[in-house]
Parts: sequence; C-alpha cells; structure tokens
Amino acid sequence: MTEIVVRRWNQRLDGPVTEESLRKKLENRGCSVSCYTYSSGTYFSDHEHGQSKIDAVLSGTFRMGMYGKFVDLGPGDWIEIPAGATHSAEVIGSEPVVSLDAVKN
Repeated sequence: MTEIVVRRWNQRLDGPVTEESLRKKLENRGCSVSCYTYSSGTYFSDHEHGQSKIDAVLSGTFRMGMYGKFVDLGPGDWIEIPAGATHSAEVIGSEPVVSLDAVKN
C-alpha cells in the first residue's frame, strides 16, 4: 500500500510560514496556486481529480485521507495527491482551515 508523504515547513531554513512564502515555494515547484478558507465542520468525502495537486495548510488542522490512511496537516504542512487518487479532507477542531490548493502547470 502506498504511504501518504507529508512535507513539513522548515522554519529554520524557510522562515515563518506565511501565505506569500508558502505560495512562492509551491509556485517554484511549477504550480498555479489558489487560496481557500474552510469553516469548522467542512468535510469533503472520497473524491478524485483528473490532475495531480498539492494541498497545503496555512492555518488550522486539515485531516486528509488517502490510501486508507489519514494524516493531520497543520500550518506549513502539505501533501501531493496524484491524479486519480481517491482522497478525502475534513476540518478538525473549531478553527477554520486556510489552505493553498496547488495544481501543476
């Protein structure tokens, strides 16, 4: 079974997590980036996309499910979701999630 690989922000190397700095990191990977805010209780059931994407978190906690496993992403964390991979997402706790959605150009 495939693992979910979580990329974590390295504040020592990259400085504080900000929308600008995380957006730049994703754009440098060849992505177009959009920002979304999801309120507490938001849940996206199993779904898939026709293209690879990255889900990155600026604030809050986003629980991502893929390959039958779940990970909680916090500020500065992101995962790559391959095209066609079935996955889900859920806002955990009372704080909204601010997320950057990055799609390869």
